[in-house]
Amino acid sequence: MFNIKTQEIDLGNGKSLKLETGRVARQADGAVLATMGETVVLCAVTAAKSVKPGQDFFPLTVHYQEKFSAAGRIPGGFFKRERGATEKETLTSRLIDRPIRPLFPEGFYNEVLVIAQVLSYDGENEPDVVAMCAASAALCLAGVPFMGPIGAARVGYKDGEYILNPTKTEVEEGELDLVVAATGNAVMMVESEAKELSEEVMLGAVVFAHEASKKVCDGIIRLAEKAAKEPWDLATGDAKTAAKAKLKDIVGKDIEAAYRLTDKSARSAALNEVREKAKEAFADAEPQEQMAASKAVKSLEADIVRTAILKEGRRIDGRDTKTVRPIEAIVGFLPRAHGSALFTRGETQAICTTTLGTKDAEQMIDGLDGLSYQRFMLHYNFPPYSVGEVGRFGAPGRREVGHGKLAWRALHPILPTMDEFPYTIRVLSDITESNGSSSMATVCGGSLSMMDAGVPLKRPVAGIAMGLILEGSDYAVISDILGDEDHLGDMDFKVAGTSEGITSLQMDIKVAGITEEIMKVALEQAKGGRAHILGEMAKALDHTREELSAHAPRIETMQIDKTKIREVIGTGGKVIREIVATTGAKVDIDDEGLIKISSSDLNQIGAARQWILGIVQEPEVGTIYTGKVANIVDFGAFVTFMPGKDGLVHVSEIKNERVENVRDVLSEGQEVKVKLLEVDPRGKVRLSMRVVDQETGAELEDTRPPREDRGPRGDRGDRGPRRDGGRGRDDRGPRGDRGDRGPRRDRGDRGEGRGDRGSRRDSDDNGPAPEFAPAFLTGGDDD
Repeated sequence: MFNIKTQEIDLGNGKSLKLETGRVARQADGAVLATMGETVVLCAVTAAKSVKPGQDFFPLTVHYQEKFSAAGRIPGGFFKRERGATEKETLTSRLIDRPIRPLFPEGFYNEVLVIAQVLSYDGENEPDVVAMCAASAALCLAGVPFMGPIGAARVGYKDGEYILNPTKTEVEEGELDLVVAATGNAVMMVESEAKELSEEVMLGAVVFAHEASKKVCDGIIRLAEKAAKEPWDLATGDAKTAAKAKLKDIVGKDIEAAYRLTDKSARSAALNEVREKAKEAFADAEPQEQMAASKAVKSLEADIVRTAILKEGRRIDGRDTKTVRPIEAIVGFLPRAHGSALFTRGETQAICTTTLGTKDAEQMIDGLDGLSYQRFMLHYNFPPYSVGEVGRFGAPGRREVGHGKLAWRALHPILPTMDEFPYTIRVLSDITESNGSSSMATVCGGSLSMMDAGVPLKRPVAGIAMGLILEGSDYAVISDILGDEDHLGDMDFKVAGTSEGITSLQMDIKVAGITEEIMKVALEQAKGGRAHILGEMAKALDHTREELSAHAPRIETMQIDKTKIREVIGTGGKVIREIVATTGAKVDIDDEGLIKISSSDLNQIGAARQWILGIVQEPEVGTIYTGKVANIVDFGAFVTFMPGKDGLVHVSEIKNERVENVRDVLSEGQEVKVKLLEVDPRGKVRLSMRVVDQETGAELEDTRPPREDRGPRGDRGDRGPRRDGGRGRDDRGPRGDRGDRGPRRDRGDRGEGRGDRGSRRDSDDNGPAPEFAPAFLTGGDDD
């Protein structure tokens, strides 16, 4: 029934990757069950057998989905089933898509669908890398013209050592989280976050991952030899070649002239005229020829741009290969934002704002690892007007999510810890112009806006996008690429970091991969460009502002003993709610006794802090407190001198002179200043008003003379009979015969409504009670 084929791949670090096909999803063109540890991912590939009429692009769709059952969880919230893609699912879908897309041949336009589903997750082996390997294997088995396989690996770095496919704990404790996808010959994709590592360490990590990826590629090839379907016949033709030769004479010079225009708008207008001219030249041709002509124009554009860069070192806007476009940075751009910056680099521009919030503003994430909270968020928006187009404007798509996460990774390593800066941070990037890397503009603008908001970053961060033109063995690495150079070039290589090292590295390749030598050149050239951009940013703001914006909330922290947490919260939260309602400040307390008090008004924070201190502090003898009279009694007044703590001011401690009536001097609710005299072993507190100046609160000298020692009271002698004429306690006389008191009352039947309780026992097992036993011995009356 089943024709199961498996392949075990030893990764060389005590882990292995198992690939299996033939058991599950047998109607798909290719399906692979990939297992690492107890993490299992199913990837299925299907491809359309025909192309839609008039289609001239490759419709590849990748979906990655995490099943909550994989971790033994039920989704939280109202809907108890998996719904729209989460941020992680979107990012992993892109992670799979980016390295496999360039490996489909030009001219293949059949729709391909790749679906990867996480079926089991062990909490240690991340499913994203497993899914990438499974997708590569499924494509190789499906028979579609895929020029793979690719392998994938994650690399960590700790104590100077690289770690292959590290656990989540190892990643968190280390200095690097890097994912690489590669063929057997070259690297295709890099995605990473690093804690200011050098170019040498980053390049070493990529090479280390590539070596591990080669093992995966070899294992997939061995599986394909056992189970791959027959390869598809790919129709080839020379329609594009013929159209290109014809169009070169018609529009070649016009394309060259258009790309000499340095202004993007003028250049775009000129190129649109060229494309219309090419369309007219093929107006009477067959639809297939018209489609080939459109492709030929794009190919001519690429040839002209690439040749100018490789042979002449001249770029579209006239720069050389290393020059960065002019930069202008403005901070404090928006008056009400907590922090803001306008960053412009050439024709790329971003408005970045930073908003500070309290802990309850953290992003809650419901994933396979359970509920988690994120205190740093970065959201990126790319409206159509930023490129002068009319288009859909709505919820962010995969591109926006991916670009925002890249900027997030670049800024995250240099943030202060929660202890150093107890705020939730949100950076918003709105791209207002785009011609070149807007994600790197987001990194620069986001860094400046956080510094403007008073976030104590370790160092400013800048980012730069590098490009590559590769023809055979000739290549040119170009800095700060334009949009057209990205589109017509062979590499999009983004590097972000500080003056001390790299914080994020992302690379996408459009050819069959690049070598270690090219990557080394790109990293060194990016380092120089990054240093230049940091210098331009410093002209606007070179340090974090010492004061927060007047519109930002203030957060102060205080640590209390864990045994006092209950007292601060109160029964059912009564005390903490009263503090919030009375002071207006927001109060959060965790299980370790760390309290965060937040408000935009410092007076409210101070009031809440004093209230809490009053609850947790122990009374100190000799200290002067301000309190309120809570209750007045004949012998003095009880004063609340600390929250929840009362003490007695005896009538003799109200004033130095005699006080006949306490109410003549004090009233309930009156504010008084008292000195704590004593706390006895039972916890009773003695207070004094007379030794404290009630106006200033200063301690006064005790001028009352001490009480004279009256000595012993002496022998009081025979005091005689009691004044009431009764007998003394010692001479009570005999009680006398009390006589026969008669039989005991029968209390069995107590009357209507009590029920028949039966005869009552006089005792348990000790015999009958004496006739004259008092009620507490016999049990007494049941009433």
